[in-house]
Amino acid sequence: MPRYEVAEDLSEEIKDLSRARQSLIEEIEATMFYDERADATKDMDLKHVMVHNRDDEKEHAVLLLEWLRRHDSALDKELNEILFSKKKISELGD
Repeated sequence: MPRYEVAEDLSEEIKDLSRARQSLIEEIEATMFYDERADATKDMDLKHVMVHNRDDEKEHAVLLLEWLRRHDSALDKELNEILFSKKKISELGD
């Protein structure tokens, strides 16, 4: 996990938030890899396995996002305002 500050100077809360955020990045990255591999293969059995694995990674990402939402009040606020909104994307945000 990238560190921009000395670990000893960071609170356990920030360390855990960083761990979760880095793990979320890795889970989303894994979905990208599986998408590419599933799209590229001509073997339908292998494609099925890749799609299944990709969707497992999505579940992992959502679990991490939920943990982050519960531990980051600013993220919680943004998710509540934007996620599942019926507004046009161009109408959301600042």
